[in-house]
Amino acid sequence: MKNYSKILPFIIGAAAMLLMVLIYNSLSKRTEDKMQNDYYIITNQIRKMNKMVVMEQDFSSMQKTKVTSQLLGGMLPNIEKELITFTKTNAQVSYDLNKMKLEVDSVNRKVIIRELPAADIKIIPSVEIQSMDDSFLDRFNEKDLQKVTKSAKDNAYKTVNQQRLRAEGRKQLLENLDQLFVLARALNYEIEDQTGQIDTTKL
Repeated sequence: MKNYSKILPFIIGAAAMLLMVLIYNSLSKRTEDKMQNDYYIITNQIRKMNKMVVMEQDFSSMQKTKVTSQLLGGMLPNIEKELITFTKTNAQVSYDLNKMKLEVDSVNRKVIIRELPAADIKIIPSVEIQSMDDSFLDRFNEKDLQKVTKSAKDNAYKTVNQQRLRAEGRKQLLENLDQLFVLARALNYEIEDQTGQIDTTKL
């Protein structure tokens, strides 16, 4: 009986210790499972975002070109011919999100943005001849038309405000990234921007 009274506290202590270990392991496993679930949810959202973000703008303009020619070295009156062109310009800014570098730190609960993709700007002008006023003595030839078309395209490139287009494209990029930011915040992840291009105080 005396031996039993001595062993009983030991058994109770061992059982309590075993119970504490089981509870700790259970809680640790739940925490680990939750961390893994959160990690897979965020990385899956990143994979879904790996596509091209494209923003387009269209511009149009008319251009009148006058060409004055001298015939017979100026012995005859000058002849003037006129050409009107219509230029439609499509300007695109795109971001390849496959080139974005993100890291999900599940231990410290952070989404780290290491690098954002660079903007790719394309300006595509198309020129149509609306009217052509020339004379039998002085026709527009192929060389003239090529020169006028090139001039219209050069003007189209100049009229596109690339800085504004780039800024609006970046705004569109951040709107796409906001889907990721909302999810990360909901899972209590911090957004860490190492690019210096995102104002994380507004996230």
